[in-house]
Amino acid sequence: MQRYILRRFLHSLLAIWVLSMIVFSLARVTGNPLDVLLPLEAGPEEYERVAKHWGLDKPLYTQYLIFMGKALRGDFGTSWKWQGHTAMSLVVDRLPATLQLAGLALLISIVISVPIGVMAAVMKDTPLDSLSKLIALLGQSLPSFWLGIVLMWVFAVQLGWFPTSGRGGLSYMVLPGIALGWFQVAALMRLTRSSMLEVLDSEFVKLTRIKGLPEWKVIWKHCLRNAAIVPLTYFGVTASALLTGSVAIESVFAWPGTGLLAVDAVRARDFQVVQAVIIVFAGVFIFTNLVVDVLYAYLDPRIRYQ
Repeated sequence: MQRYILRRFLHSLLAIWVLSMIVFSLARVTGNPLDVLLPLEAGPEEYERVAKHWGLDKPLYTQYLIFMGKALRGDFGTSWKWQGHTAMSLVVDRLPATLQLAGLALLISIVISVPIGVMAAVMKDTPLDSLSKLIALLGQSLPSFWLGIVLMWVFAVQLGWFPTSGRGGLSYMVLPGIALGWFQVAALMRLTRSSMLEVLDSEFVKLTRIKGLPEWKVIWKHCLRNAAIVPLTYFGVTASALLTGSVAIESVFAWPGTGLLAVDAVRARDFQVVQAVIIVFAGVFIFTNLVVDVLYAYLDPRIRYQ
């Protein structure tokens, strides 16, 4: 078990290292940040002075080594757009808002998708099953940002039930939470349904019924536990999708999270903030998948020996 966890942990570190090289390279494809930092009438001397101050006069490999050395200490540099603030401090300040929204979206997706997926499998080829297929189709077809705009127009502008934008109490979270989690509702529902259908046809389910166990116990205790591995696999993807998907939703609802911060940083070519946001997002995603791998080993002991 310990070797299995250690191997997965080393794979996670390797993934973060590779990602750091990709992020560092792609951030510089957007253009010269000096064009943003300096006015149009700036001369060559000013360009040289500012480039030397920010270390942009050094070769790219030297910049990357400096970046990695500081990143290992949690230092991603000072923001160019938000003067006086470090990149990591900006991300840390905005991260709770993103995690709050993503947590609500994840809760919405689980609470809705798992019961409907289970019941759709149990009541196969019934109107409930057809309704679940329709929900799944709409959920995976509608772009989240478009759904967010429609929800805002109907429930905030027309009906006035919820605020249109900003961060506040639960009422501010409902519309962006639904828009962010709706796609995951459809995906988890389909996975839960297909996994339950396979388990319901297995021999051990027939044995539990022959022993006289109540039907609710057969379905919700024995079948759901064995069918949970496939949806659990998607849980790691869900966590990353909720974080990266928050970029569009936070822009639509002006939610002050790291997604909106990333959009503003990209527009300003603020390399430090862009790199910090992506590394933090990747860290959360990789950690979530590591937790999922460990949970695999407990749900199915055969996996830990692979």
